[in-house]
Amino acid sequence: MRFSLVPVFALCAAGLATAPVSAQSKVGVVNSQRALLETAELKKVLADFEKKFKPRQDALAKVDQELNDIQTQLQASQGKLSQAGEADLTTRGRRKQNERDRLTEDLQADVERERTDILQKAGTRMNEVIKKIADDKGLDLVVDSTNTVFFKATIEITDDAIKAYDKAYPAK
Repeated sequence: MRFSLVPVFALCAAGLATAPVSAQSKVGVVNSQRALLETAELKKVLADFEKKFKPRQDALAKVDQELNDIQTQLQASQGKLSQAGEADLTTRGRRKQNERDRLTEDLQADVERERTDILQKAGTRMNEVIKKIADDKGLDLVVDSTNTVFFKATIEITDDAIKAYDKAYPAK
């Protein structure tokens, strides 16, 4: 028994042709990066973030200066120091370089971890705010402006998102 798919396709095509045309979708555009960075909460958190890591950055700068001083001493005293003196200075330089590397790695890891936590928390909150704005305005779709070639300014909701975020999550 041979089965033909032509009648099935014909029925599907007929069904599609008579299907009601959907209404036009309402779209909103948001610059999510700007929306996040311009919230009062994130501005405060980033300022606190800078203050928190400033002492460690200063300590790293001090170690950098000490390392530069050792390198300068080594260059200036080349041929003037005994082998033991030169070896001692070289050893101090290696230790200082190891200290610098460790401080740098620890600082970078801590900064990256905390920055990721901050941005993840704020990003989640901003997405909630944007969803609420979309519901309130009856939007079917919200796209990020960084991935959009063109849009009319009348459909941008970035300023609304910033205001709503600041209201929902005031800076403390």
